[in-house]
Amino acid sequence: MEALKKNPLWKGRKGPLVMVIMDGVGYGKYKEGDAVADSKMNHLDAIKAKSPNTRLKAHGKAVGLPSDEDMGNSEVGHNAMGCGRVFNQGAALVSNSIATGAIWNGQAWKDVVSSINGISSKETSSEAAQKTPTLHFIGLFSDGNVHSHLNHLKAMIRQAKQDGVKRVRVHTLFDGRDVGETSALDYVVPFEAFLKELSDDGFDAKIGSGGGRMWITMDRYGADWEMVHRGWETHVYGKARQFATTQEAVETYRKEIPGIIDQDLKEFVIAENGKPIGMIEDGDSVIYFNFRGDRALEITAAFESDTFDEFDRGRRPNVCYAGMMEYDGDAHVPKRYLVSPPSIDRTLGEYLVASGVRTLAISETQKYGHVTYFFNGNRTGKFDEELEDYVEIKSDIVPFEQRPWMKCAEITDYVLEAIPSGKYDFIRLNFPNGDMVGHTGVYQAVVCSMEAMDLQIGRLAKAVEEAGGIMLITADHGNSDDMFEHNKKTGEVVRKTNGLPKAKTSHSLNPVPCVVYDCGYQSEYEPELAEDLGISSIAATCINLLGFIPPSDYDPSIVNMK
Repeated sequence: MEALKKNPLWKGRKGPLVMVIMDGVGYGKYKEGDAVADSKMNHLDAIKAKSPNTRLKAHGKAVGLPSDEDMGNSEVGHNAMGCGRVFNQGAALVSNSIATGAIWNGQAWKDVVSSINGISSKETSSEAAQKTPTLHFIGLFSDGNVHSHLNHLKAMIRQAKQDGVKRVRVHTLFDGRDVGETSALDYVVPFEAFLKELSDDGFDAKIGSGGGRMWITMDRYGADWEMVHRGWETHVYGKARQFATTQEAVETYRKEIPGIIDQDLKEFVIAENGKPIGMIEDGDSVIYFNFRGDRALEITAAFESDTFDEFDRGRRPNVCYAGMMEYDGDAHVPKRYLVSPPSIDRTLGEYLVASGVRTLAISETQKYGHVTYFFNGNRTGKFDEELEDYVEIKSDIVPFEQRPWMKCAEITDYVLEAIPSGKYDFIRLNFPNGDMVGHTGVYQAVVCSMEAMDLQIGRLAKAVEEAGGIMLITADHGNSDDMFEHNKKTGEVVRKTNGLPKAKTSHSLNPVPCVVYDCGYQSEYEPELAEDLGISSIAATCINLLGFIPPSDYDPSIVNMK
């Protein structure tokens, strides 16, 4: 990697460039339900009033997703900001692989199918009847297109039948974050009809188990391994409350726990004659069909790792396991995957290391991997141990609506010591509040989270000004700016039977802020920022504000250099 060329016209700054990523904070389309606009963001408003600022695209094709109807997310957002260009992302890659048939011709798909069919062919007919090997699918059960998409699952089940698989079980992780908060049955009912239509005397496909994504299986960054443990017990052992149907499970939990939303639904198994129908046994195959990596790594480790001490797995079934994609390109996890991820190279981090720039990356557990792994193009670890420091502030393990301020103060405390220390040229930090609290759907908590974050932005601004640095404030996607469901045709708020607005827990399609707070401005760039750009332009902007010239194939900088 070659070093960046210095800009001879750059006059320098005494202090560092501090990049603040306000996760999940955009400009709302609707006044009602925009918790960002409804919050007292006095410090951010004051900074914007005296600083160049613009709006950036953070969804759809601007971040490598299939269409502009696809909401952005933290993974692709940090990829875009960190690599300076737009790469086709998971959803698009998987959809294209299915459309072309490449996925079926890949070795991973052949392995999971032949593993099952190979066992079947070795058994007598009576033995096979007793233990027909099963192809299991585990993943996020929605069409949110952030972690997964039901169309991908349906395509794989159809192909499995065509390839001779006799038995399929689906383990549903209900969403309620990237889609409506109580939309589970909107997916369950037609999906079970799809399975019923597909099933016949030679093919048996059913839902075997499930639960909410924030209760079982889909933990990330080691925040709460007990979630994965609960999922393991449910999917593998069938140890959970039994129901005759998935619909019965959802309706029962909603009745017993008033106000519960899909992401928090308790674990369940489907049983016939008192026996779970979807236990994972030796000789089975398992596909984890999420294409996004952060909430896939831990359950993958439970299936694949020979040295595992996060919880007692008990009997680890001998299965052929595959992920939808490679979730960690450095560690090569999982060992087997259906679709190759985008090959992201020449990231901002690599260029800065090659140019001798000293960097600090920091967030709390919930977004630590985003300012490191995803920002670095899905790469684990540092580019240079001497030039880079990565700091994780441990997140609280409580529902985020109960601690909406999260760890924004602790993150700021650390950065306030780093700014005047002279140790760093570039500091990037992520405040998770707008995204993690936004996903709860609790409006009051979101407002609280925004105002708590704003207090920290005020503290950072003062420190940056005193140090003679620059603060670049932006976001990876919207969320807290769109907290109520709206009728797509009329724009009116959708209301529940009690007249209250129906909460929206998914990301938005809204643009996000970009503010350059440069107290030592010396006219190296135009006072007006560029418009109609995406967040992939953040990388070139950081390079400019550090006094370098961006690579020619990076997306254009938001600052127009003179």
